[in-house]
Amino acid sequence: MKLEGATFIVTGGGSGLGEATARAFAEAGARVAILDVQEERGKRVAEEIGGQFFRVDVTDEDAVRAAVDEAAEGGVLRGAVNCAGIATAEKILSKRGVHSLESFARVIQVNLVGTFNVMRLVAARVAEAPALEDGERGVIINTASIAAYEGQIGQAAYSASKGGIVGLTLPAARELAAYGIRVVAIAPGIFETPLLMGLPEAARQSLGQQVPFPQRLGRPREYALLARHIVENPMLNGEVIRLDGALRMQPR
Repeated sequence: MKLEGATFIVTGGGSGLGEATARAFAEAGARVAILDVQEERGKRVAEEIGGQFFRVDVTDEDAVRAAVDEAAEGGVLRGAVNCAGIATAEKILSKRGVHSLESFARVIQVNLVGTFNVMRLVAARVAEAPALEDGERGVIINTASIAAYEGQIGQAAYSASKGGIVGLTLPAARELAAYGIRVVAIAPGIFETPLLMGLPEAARQSLGQQVPFPQRLGRPREYALLARHIVENPMLNGEVIRLDGALRMQPR
């Protein structure tokens, strides 16, 4: 599938992995619609790449449906890249007490349920698109994490949410195959995202040195390059691809 001339939705496109993906897809000739709760940043990126911006919480069914419908107007919607997500650091048991059920549910709601919400509504519109070579109509890329496999202490909620995305990948790919829609997940390691960039420089360097090679934090552009390759390589389907420089996380 070619990105040129296609319409793609990118959630979390106002910063980090989503911003890099939105820019890379636009550079390749795609029409990009950004869904994000960060209005100022999202609008800025959309303006710079000639795309659309929708202030949308991915857990809001009506808002996502309206944005998907509008993004599909005036072009052929071919898929989505789900980068919207949140993280929390909280132990199940600590001196402060037990893990907040509210915070656990919120992380699951945004990262897992929000991803599924966008995926299902985008799939419904992509299924209406004209078929391309091999009957392909589109591709949906979800963002997991290596925390799905090696979650650290304090990452119970985050790891569970990303593990859900890993588990969602194959059954979704099998179901949507009937419509010519591929589903792939990327599981990044530690990347230069707004969350990590808030750490002191020494802490960032220490994290980067844990990566076997290259010994640094991943760059959002590298995530975007993989997302573009997934779109363009029709044989990639039903797979979770680790993008981590061979990193295997330790307990803490």
